[in-house]
Amino acid sequence: MQAVSAFLANVKPPITPALVIRRAALQANLAAMQAACTAKGVRLRAHGKMHKCSTLGREQVRLGAVGLCCQTVDEAEAYVAGGISDVLVTAPVPPWGWPRLAALAMRARVGAVMDSVQQALAASAAAVAAGVTLDAFVDVDPGMGRAGVAPGDAPALVQAIRSLPSLNWAGVQGYCGHHQHLLPAERTAAHAEWTQRLRQLLAELRGAGLAPGQVSGGGTGTAAMDLAAGVYTEIQAGSYALMDVEYGDLGDLPFQPALFLAASVVSARHASHVTCDAGHKALHPNGPPQRVVCPIGSQYRPMGDEHGAIIPPGGAHEGDLVWLQPGHVDPTVALHDGFFVADEDGALERWPIDARRASL
Repeated sequence: MQAVSAFLANVKPPITPALVIRRAALQANLAAMQAACTAKGVRLRAHGKMHKCSTLGREQVRLGAVGLCCQTVDEAEAYVAGGISDVLVTAPVPPWGWPRLAALAMRARVGAVMDSVQQALAASAAAVAAGVTLDAFVDVDPGMGRAGVAPGDAPALVQAIRSLPSLNWAGVQGYCGHHQHLLPAERTAAHAEWTQRLRQLLAELRGAGLAPGQVSGGGTGTAAMDLAAGVYTEIQAGSYALMDVEYGDLGDLPFQPALFLAASVVSARHASHVTCDAGHKALHPNGPPQRVVCPIGSQYRPMGDEHGAIIPPGGAHEGDLVWLQPGHVDPTVALHDGFFVADEDGALERWPIDARRASL
């Protein structure tokens, strides 16, 4: 923590609240995940829903990632516009999204998950109309109850996809989001149970002549287990790049905190706390509480849309910077339009968060 405090002492963003990435920590995290995947011969398809930044995505690809995962059609469009040539939409696509993905496939390799014949029909019609081919992944529900077919229903959906024009049967997605933040022992047991069921499904598909080209899934919390199990051919981890309080508190992940939020003390009228300019519009409340990194020993409490309290003040005075680590990185990033990427000497570079949701 002393090294982080020394680094932050050199960083002076021109505005607050501001998201600041420690470049050295980011690069270490990117290298660690890529090296782990490469050692096992597994593709890394980093998930762009976390950082929403084409510049960061291009750096992941430069280091060896095959492309990016996207959670929305908007993200896919932004990443292709930002120079990413291979994208996979990992959440259900609404009806209006298929023509847009088909148009995108004229410029990049585009895949999407599907969990119904209706979705496959819509994807096929859009691809035929655009004269392109879309990669089709069957989304298998590992027990989250959010989307995806039951494992037993996957072969029939694969058969339907294979019968439709302009769809390339590309693989299976089995993403266990509900496992990612479990404590180590519970996470290990849940992962083992799901991995056995996924192995059974893959054996069924191969036995029916429906072998998937890729088995995509996994995440930051389970990446080491995903790689050791030897079932996934590509890993969809995202938060490893920047980390947050929720992942850091698991205690068993080899990644450093790389993302911090700088806020200015705007009022120091109370002995119990100082007030900073970071409220709900700068730090999303989902997940565990934001962690105060500087001043050490203080806690953060939101005080409305634009303000937060640092309790106790920890020696902070009006005009000083205070630093926090987001509790949950993904929704916090979505509140901002750019990162300041900082070197150890405090030099700053701005990277746009260009894959935030666009409006027509």
